[in-house]
Amino acid sequence: MTRKQRRMTIIGGSLAVLALAAALVLNALRDSIVFFSTPTMVAEKHVEPGKRFRLGGLVQPGSLQRGDNLAVTFEVADGNAKLPVAFKGILPDLFREGQGVVAEGALDANGVFKADTVLAKHDETYMPKDVADALKKQGHWKDDYGAQASGAAKPAATTAQGNPQGAVR
Repeated sequence: MTRKQRRMTIIGGSLAVLALAAALVLNALRDSIVFFSTPTMVAEKHVEPGKRFRLGGLVQPGSLQRGDNLAVTFEVADGNAKLPVAFKGILPDLFREGQGVVAEGALDANGVFKADTVLAKHDETYMPKDVADALKKQGHWKDDYGAQASGAAKPAATTAQGNPQGAVR
């Protein structure tokens, strides 16, 4: 084998090993990627039990029930469909009925979403982009969500001379 053939063989073998490694990494990541879905999307796609995904929507008022050993059940809705959720653990401090929530877990055989992680929005104006987009798409978006979330502040008051109030000259 000539020197050039040896070099090409090494380069080809290296590329093959690199391609195999990339394929294995992508295959492993594919199994761990969790997509966001609304209750309507779950119903339309007929998600099979045991498949992990993120569920987002609003916690239905009156659906929150607390059980023993930190067990809670509630319903997540997006306006068209709702899905029962069971969670065992400590809920976020800002979790409450009528609020946006994202839960991560899987459906069981009875159609109940068994969540192992529950995330609540951090204040009264924040909503995850995916949840907001889903609500807009289904016509349940309130126009004041965007105005409050944008953080648009009122202009500061000024005196007749154009100085900010409270400014000392």
